[in-house]
Parts: sequence; C-alpha cells; structure tokens
Amino acid sequence: MRVVIGEDSALFREGMAALLQSAGHEVVGRAATGPSAVAQVRAHGPDVAVLDIRMPHDDEGIAAALEIRAWDPPTPVMLLSQHIETRRTVELVTSGAIGYLLKDRVLDVDEFLASLERVAAGGTALDPDVVTRLLGAARAASVLDALTPRELDVLRLMAEGWSNAAIGARLFLSERTVETHIGSVFGKLSLDDSPDGNRRVRAILAYLEAQTV
Repeated sequence: MRVVIGEDSALFREGMAALLQSAGHEVVGRAATGPSAVAQVRAHGPDVAVLDIRMPHDDEGIAAALEIRAWDPPTPVMLLSQHIETRRTVELVTSGAIGYLLKDRVLDVDEFLASLERVAAGGTALDPDVVTRLLGAARAASVLDALTPRELDVLRLMAEGWSNAAIGARLFLSERTVETHIGSVFGKLSLDDSPDGNRRVRAILAYLEAQTV
C-alpha cells in the first residue's frame, strides 16, 4: 500500500512510518497538520491516509478526513485518536472506506495492519471501544427498540467491520444464524428495499445516528 501519514507528534509519526515500511508498505507523504495532510494526499494519491484526529488542534484531523472523503474518487482514511472522540464521526462512517482506532490498538501490529488493509480495500474498521461509546446511548433510541440484544451484538460487530463468519466466531454462532440475525436487523430498520451493497452501511449509520436522538 501507498500511505500518507498525518500526525503532529513527530515520534509517533516516524514510528508509524517505520512500522508500515517494515511491513512492506510505502510511506509517500508525512504531515503534521490537517491542511498539510490534505495537500499530501492530493499530491500523492495514496491508497490510504492515516490521520490523527487532533492534528494539532480540536478535530482538525476529522476536518481533513471529511475533505479527503468528499473527493471523487474519495481516498480511504484511517483515523487514530488517543481518546475517544465522537464528534462528526457519524458523517465519516456513512461513506465507507473508513477506520477509527484508538492509538493503543497500533500496539497489536498484526491487527492494526489487517484493519488498515481492510480500510484501503473499501471496508470499515471501528475500534470496539469507540463503537461501544457511540452505540451505548443508541440502545435507548426508539429506532432500535425493536432489535433484540443478540441483534444489537451482531450490529455492533458489523460496525467494527467484521465479516459474517468472523461475527459468528466471536458470538459462537453459525454463519447462517448470523445471516438470519442480519436479515432481521435489515427488516426491523426498514432496509429491505435498499440495494444489497448499501444495507450494511445504512444499518450501521442508523445505529450511530441514534446517539443523537
């Protein structure tokens, strides 16, 4: 993969670059601010951009990610954060090809690289702690009242970017049972008439948006 890194901490930025290069990936750009990261992505057209959410102020990384994701075609983005930040993240999740991990997750190198590759390929990779924070308030929202606890568990893992087979392994369910739960979620969220490729993203979006109710 060709990667641009946007991170205001020089130590973390260079450490990330070394990690990616040791895994066989090419770091084509480095930036310490949001605008600089946007310029680097525009100049190099990487497969994925890794951005710190606070770079160096407030949600500068999110603003950069929103701009990058608005291009045609959009560039996949992996957001990293020291602490859970939920502001404006729903806007990003709607578009797919997005990841949001706490920086501690980078310590699990294999899992981080797998998540980054998934995002670069157009998928999602959301930190379980982030999803729990976003979805905790959502459980009381009326749009989700019809979902069973097991369906909520399945939807949470969908939001983290896991495949049906992986969800089954984590919940000790067969893949067919997971598919049944997902079909029920789609039905209860009135997504049956949506194109197959959009239902999964729209289900996740409905779950995340419920936090604002």
